[in-house]
Amino acid sequence: MPDMKYILVTGGVISGVGKGVIASSFGTILKSCGIDVTSIKIDPYINIDAGTFSPYEHGEVYVLDDGGEVDLDLGNYERFLDITLHRDNNITTGKIYQQVIERERRGDYLGKTVQVIPHITDAIQEWVQRVAHIPVTPENMPPRVCIVELGGTIGDIEGMSFVEAFRQFQFRVKRENFCCAHVSLIPMPKSTGEPKTKPTQSSVRELRGLGLSPDLILCRSEKPINHNVKEKISNFCHVAPDQVICIHDLSSVYHVPLLMEAQGVVQYLNERLQLNIAIPRPGRFMQKWRNLAKRVDNLRKEVNISLVGKYTKLEDSYASVTKALQHASIAAGCRLKLTYIEAVNLEEQTKIDNPVSYHKAWQEVCKSDGLIVPGGFGQRGLEGKIEACRWCRETQKPMLAICLGLQAAVIEFARNVLGLKGANSTEVNPDCEDKLVIDMPEHHPGNLGGTMRLGKRKTYLEPSIISKLYKKEVIEERHRHRYEVNPEYIERLEKAGLRFVGRDSSRTRMEVAVIDSHPYYVGVQFHPEYLSRPLSPSPPFLGFILASLGKLKNYMSKGCRFSPRNQSDVSSDDDDISVSSLSLVEEKTIIENGQAKVSNGVH
Repeated sequence: MPDMKYILVTGGVISGVGKGVIASSFGTILKSCGIDVTSIKIDPYINIDAGTFSPYEHGEVYVLDDGGEVDLDLGNYERFLDITLHRDNNITTGKIYQQVIERERRGDYLGKTVQVIPHITDAIQEWVQRVAHIPVTPENMPPRVCIVELGGTIGDIEGMSFVEAFRQFQFRVKRENFCCAHVSLIPMPKSTGEPKTKPTQSSVRELRGLGLSPDLILCRSEKPINHNVKEKISNFCHVAPDQVICIHDLSSVYHVPLLMEAQGVVQYLNERLQLNIAIPRPGRFMQKWRNLAKRVDNLRKEVNISLVGKYTKLEDSYASVTKALQHASIAAGCRLKLTYIEAVNLEEQTKIDNPVSYHKAWQEVCKSDGLIVPGGFGQRGLEGKIEACRWCRETQKPMLAICLGLQAAVIEFARNVLGLKGANSTEVNPDCEDKLVIDMPEHHPGNLGGTMRLGKRKTYLEPSIISKLYKKEVIEERHRHRYEVNPEYIERLEKAGLRFVGRDSSRTRMEVAVIDSHPYYVGVQFHPEYLSRPLSPSPPFLGFILASLGKLKNYMSKGCRFSPRNQSDVSSDDDDISVSSLSLVEEKTIIENGQAKVSNGVH
């Protein structure tokens, strides 16, 4: 078996510079060369996992098949690489110290003094090597390359033990199996109007001082930077010019792998890591990504969607929902225009306290083609979500409600159709008159970490719009919730028109609710956004976008298939374009149209 290859991605100058997308792009390029890839994200915080974070702290909590609650960058990896990661693919300082302390309690260190070096650094290296060999594709073959992203920036005191671990690791696995890629910012102050390389020089100097010498320097900038800047970085940072990769703000993240590939990343990694990639590459190399990037740039028609949420001040709080909406919009042939609406602003109390915010929020709701009501926790904003569900039900506006959104839809229906004015969730009011949403038997109130219903579970579907979209009777989706719809009220709700068409294997837990007389009124207890992929959008999201465009009936009548002209693949005329000429065209387009920022989470 060939040696495992490792690519360490570090960041300098500022956080949020785009390490997650760049790490994912490395994997995308290598997968296109036929090399299986896995990814590890290192978060230097002491938390065991991301499960108890506020969404304002680090953005959304991403959930894996095995129930791992992890950093949102693992969502980037799964979407870009179409792989299935595990909870151990996310390393935190808390996990490492917990493991070392447990070993010390068992006496594994034979009475020695336990220290950061060698015990913590050894534990980090062992963890990386163990997880790197875990299969992440259905073929169940171990990957050949492991991409490790070190969170934070070089110089952070929290990350020092990890930097030291990788300083040792490069010798442990041998030079030909280890490559360090450093992502740094090239600011362009308006006062001078020219790119500044000093922050990158300082960052690389600090990295080298800690014992890691970057093999690739990836320069993030707002606008394209010229060859002179590249030469300057090369001279001052002790790398060859072809080891400096420039990535400016682009019209979509799907251009990032193409821009990196056009600058010779494949050739460099092939030589540096001895990957034995066939050069030159075939004529249709990365063709799916080229087609996807072109399609995104050429979308003209817009779909106006409003997201009624609780954490709208930080867009990363809904990173996967946003991505799933984008995937569905691309498949439907339209550009997504997403408006974030604070759920509290839709409530009657806000009408009294802040009438301007109240009327502005409702104006946005009324202008939208469809509403999405995503998940969340706690009391704040629930009444606003309930009002949004009521408006969609009464005006026949397409709606997709997820997790807490489904619970809000059930409470709204009970109050305004069944006449149960005291209907509520026990999360909000444990003593409410009609407990439509109750906590699950697994819920442990004294311990918040890892006590939810987490990970991939089966849902059994009855014939409905959802079963047609999935084209299956049994589906598997990821969950993250502590509360569920009270089964005692199901019969009354269904008689009144809210039909539960998806249940768990015990048939007692409600997973999917629909109103058949509505164009698209769907609530799901699971989180379909986690399994959405750029080339394979989530069925509930695709149905929602098509309904918002007025195209769902046509799509359903064709057996849930698009006509050939709507497919993501471009016509066969493009098959004859050579890689070199296409790369030049792509690069020119990218430079002329660079617009949107590339960051760690939402793009």
